[in-house]
Amino acid sequence: MAEFLFDSLPLRPADFALTLGSTVIVAPHPDDESLGCGGLLALLRQAGVPVQAVLVSDGTMSHPHSVKFPAAARQALREAELREALTLLGVSTDDLLLLGLPDSAVPTLNQPGFAEAVATLRAYLQRVQPATVLVPWRRDPHPDHRATSQLVAAALTGLPIRRVEYVVWAWERAASEDLPQPGEVTGWRLDISSVLPQKQAAIAAHRSQLAPGIIDDDPSGFLLSEQMLAHFAQPIEVYFDE
Repeated sequence: MAEFLFDSLPLRPADFALTLGSTVIVAPHPDDESLGCGGLLALLRQAGVPVQAVLVSDGTMSHPHSVKFPAAARQALREAELREALTLLGVSTDDLLLLGLPDSAVPTLNQPGFAEAVATLRAYLQRVQPATVLVPWRRDPHPDHRATSQLVAAALTGLPIRRVEYVVWAWERAASEDLPQPGEVTGWRLDISSVLPQKQAAIAAHRSQLAPGIIDDDPSGFLLSEQMLAHFAQPIEVYFDE
């Protein structure tokens, strides 16, 4: 159902990306930035538009039972993969903001740690002053993605910054109620065919999340499926605007 809906959205040319202006990409986990909007980021940077990045979680829960890679090592590995992916997309990591919230337990409104994370993100946005923030679709079916949407919404209160939402897990897991409802948002697809190789290279930088993986002592660990990756091998990306 999601794919049918997304395929019906109007297709915008690559240069439509430039209407976003200076941009901050907010990723719940390392790899969301490349999967959800790697093409858009590459197009922005190709045109010399400033892009900064924020990582919300510590990324440690993809392989929680690994002994070879304890939590601190998993966090360091995934941060390094994120930095490599961003560099491949042309995004500097000099001003990367790491919120370090617990993977799979990013706090939501009124939970411990939420207000502090909002304050940190808001201060960052006030300093960087982007025209646009990229954030996961508000009902993307992963709890950390939904929590990230709440976090960004709170941080943006009263700030003159456009919010554009991207999809990751909605391709695979969205129930009908997770998808945009009539009149809720304006959706569009972006033609990223010219930078698709860059996007694929950035996704490939997340080696710990791709088969066969490099964390080999946790059989229950997470790897992106071929079916999931196929959505992000397309020459389009899907976005929603209010």
